[in-house]
Parts: sequence; structure tokens; C-alpha cells
Amino acid sequence: MSEKKMSSSRKHNLKSLMLSIAKGLLETEAKQREEERKRHMEETCPPLSLPGGMQALQEMCRELHHKIDVIDEERYDLESKVSKSSKEIEDLKIKVQDLKGKFKKPALRKVRMSADQMLQALLGSKHKVSLDLRANLKQVKKEVKEEDKELRDVGDWRKNVEDKSGMDGRKKMFESEA
Repeated sequence: MSEKKMSSSRKHNLKSLMLSIAKGLLETEAKQREEERKRHMEETCPPLSLPGGMQALQEMCRELHHKIDVIDEERYDLESKVSKSSKEIEDLKIKVQDLKGKFKKPALRKVRMSADQMLQALLGSKHKVSLDLRANLKQVKKEVKEEDKELRDVGDWRKNVEDKSGMDGRKKMFESEA
């Protein structure tokens, strides 16, 4: 604790002193800007003298229009130069990055995607590929057993009951199973 702590009143006093100095500097800077603006306007724009006749007013309007056209051409030329140089700067920045070989890898995040969505993202929207896993499965034909057919074709239940009634019916059942 070799450094001594400043009291709050001392801090407040120094802070208010700094703020008053900064305020004074800002005011003088604003006055300088205003004086510079006035001086520039006096240099570039001579005081307006309105002539009395209609012919003189028309001539003055023509001169003002001509000056405006010249200034617009200069402004357009400067804007085109600026845009061209900014494009060159961007191209040079890209070349510098390519030469350095340092590319910022974006932070990847997990995304839940189905297989169809992933294929569509990879192949683009032009290719409509659907990943149907069932289409690749082996087709198996189902064999229908004769017993199942007999069970399905029951027909009239009364005939079955009459056929199986008595000893003859039971004998037929045992013979058909054996």
C-alpha cells in the first residue's frame, strides 16, 4: 500500500476541473470551425449583388447554372474516383488475405437435418434427389400356404358343421390332417 488513496472530495474536485477544461476546449474548437466556415464561404462565394434589370437577372441565373453544372461534374468525377479506388482497395485486401493464407473459420453450430435436406443443400435446389431407404431393400414375395387359403375360404358355416358332425365328420378331419 505504497500508494495513498485519494479522498472522494479530491477526486470530485479533479473531475470537475477536467470537465471545465474540456468544455472550454470544445467551445474554442467550435468557434474556430465557425470562423473557418465563414472564411471559406467568403472566398468561394462572393457577396450577392442583385442587378435591377430583368436582363441582368437572367444573365446572372445563367452564370449560376453554369457554375452548378461545373461543380456537379467535378463531384461526379470525384465520386467515381473514390468508388473505383475503394473497389481496388477491397481487391487488394482479398489478395493480401489469399497470400497470407489466414482465413477466419466461422464458428459452426449443430443443425438437425434429414438426409433429404442434406442432399438438397449439397446438390442445390436443381437436383431433386430423395433418399428413400425402403427402395433399396430386397423385395420378398409372400408365399401363401394352402392351409391359410382354406381358413379364409370358410364359405357357409352350416355346411362345415354338417360335414363334421357325427363319426364321419371326425373321421374326415383326422384323414385331412394326416
